[in-house]
Amino acid sequence: MRTSLVLLSARLLDPASGGFLPQTALAVVDGRIAALGDDRTIRGLADPATTVIDLKGAVVTPGLVDGHLHPAAGAELTHGLDLSGCTDLAKVRAALASEAGRLSPGAWLHAWGLDPNVFGDHPVESAALAPVLDDIPALLQLFDAHSVLASPRALELAGVDGPRSFDRTAEVVCDADGRPTGLLLEDAACELVERAAPRPTRAERRDRLAAALRAMAAHGLTGGHAMDADGDSLDLYTELDEAGRLPLRLRVAPWCRPGVDADGLRALVEQQGRGGRLWRVDGVKLFMDGTIDNGTAWLERPDCHGDSTHALWPDPAHYTHVIQELHRSGVPTATHAIGDAAVRHALDSIEKAASEGTPHGASPVRHRIEHIETVPDPLVRRFAELGVVASMQPTHCCDFTRADHTDNWSRRLGEERADRAWRCRDLWDAGATVVLGSDWPIAPYPPLGVMAGARHRRPTRDLSQAPHNPGQALTAAEALLTMTANAAHAAGEEQLAGRITVGHRADLTVFAADPLTTPATELADLPVLLTVLDGRPTHRCDSL
Repeated sequence: MRTSLVLLSARLLDPASGGFLPQTALAVVDGRIAALGDDRTIRGLADPATTVIDLKGAVVTPGLVDGHLHPAAGAELTHGLDLSGCTDLAKVRAALASEAGRLSPGAWLHAWGLDPNVFGDHPVESAALAPVLDDIPALLQLFDAHSVLASPRALELAGVDGPRSFDRTAEVVCDADGRPTGLLLEDAACELVERAAPRPTRAERRDRLAAALRAMAAHGLTGGHAMDADGDSLDLYTELDEAGRLPLRLRVAPWCRPGVDADGLRALVEQQGRGGRLWRVDGVKLFMDGTIDNGTAWLERPDCHGDSTHALWPDPAHYTHVIQELHRSGVPTATHAIGDAAVRHALDSIEKAASEGTPHGASPVRHRIEHIETVPDPLVRRFAELGVVASMQPTHCCDFTRADHTDNWSRRLGEERADRAWRCRDLWDAGATVVLGSDWPIAPYPPLGVMAGARHRRPTRDLSQAPHNPGQALTAAEALLTMTANAAHAAGEEQLAGRITVGHRADLTVFAADPLTTPATELADLPVLLTVLDGRPTHRCDSL
């Protein structure tokens, strides 16, 4: 087989082996690293058809992998007005008014990234945005993507004029007179109004997804653990993959919804392994609770409003049964568990499933818990004891909470539980495998920003502010491991990925300088010079 790619004059940084390798060049054959050596030796492996790139001393790391993102859903949700930079109601109103002025009569206004902190001590309700949205059908996604603020006209078009009952945790929030305030909590309630809005065409959704993935590659991502497979997203991945337009390697975990029956569970098991050259279904995503910000998390004690007292599953014991069935079938699980009670129940369920052992001849089943926003010491220790991967999103802590605990998340929890925020350091020191991700579109996807947040724990928009729980910060080397070797371990791919070594996939990210010595507050701006997926450049800057 011929050498397809040669990288010369490189500084090869393999965090899993402790630092920089002595070699300065590498060669790629058939999508794998085929050789490491000095420039002269590796250049000799090239032929006239080989792509040869002189990196001029740039730093090469294993390809960065986002441990938790929603590519297809995110590409759709982030279409419209971006409110994530609005820090008060005045800015939100101004942005909405400007967007409304560009709409044609009767058109819907879509926005995303709305931070509930802009409402201060007042309820999150559409009345706060009057009169801007009074006559416009509008859907404003809150940043957690578990809640939507709908305008009065949107509610009217959807026929939502009072409270509704749901078979799982969800709510059409109403005032004392039974009139909807506009706030819709969790999917079942949000979908009531979303169904009334116009839908993009399939081609539009496919092109938006392709554009989002290209942008991710330009920021250094070579892969992602996609935590959903709703609608026709798997078909969209197939189309992009077959057309050579898939610039990330995706590991997809379809949702298992509360109340799933035996047939639904069987379908999830049978779906495992479906995929193409650069994507595959591997695992199942479950939700144990909602979010702290909208009062739908599951806490051992209620929040300050008396909320967050129940699991998302009407019968948590059924969740335990589902985990056992998936474990028996060799299917890894990823459970969204934000509150301490949700994390405890997920760990208990995994422990019960693991006590039955692994099916004969099968590989160990690696389960993981997503988010883990507030937990006490005993739960921290159990992650390592049970071999459960801790998948976390440090930018949620950086950008949606405050060091002085005046934010909505912290006020709801109170000082004691807010002091347990995103315990990356404690989980690492306890021996857990920590994997970092963005949860895009909840937070921005650039991986350098995610790793920077794990190190400085400061608001991205104002790095001069105090860090939130700075004792929970990771080191530069640890942060890099979370998005390389640790991500590979979580996917059961440590023999294939996450390292710069012969035989591993040639998924690589190239930086202008050393990410380990770049200050945390400057890391997000470190230029990505080259991104390589399966031995093929998916992003290359003009200077190379």
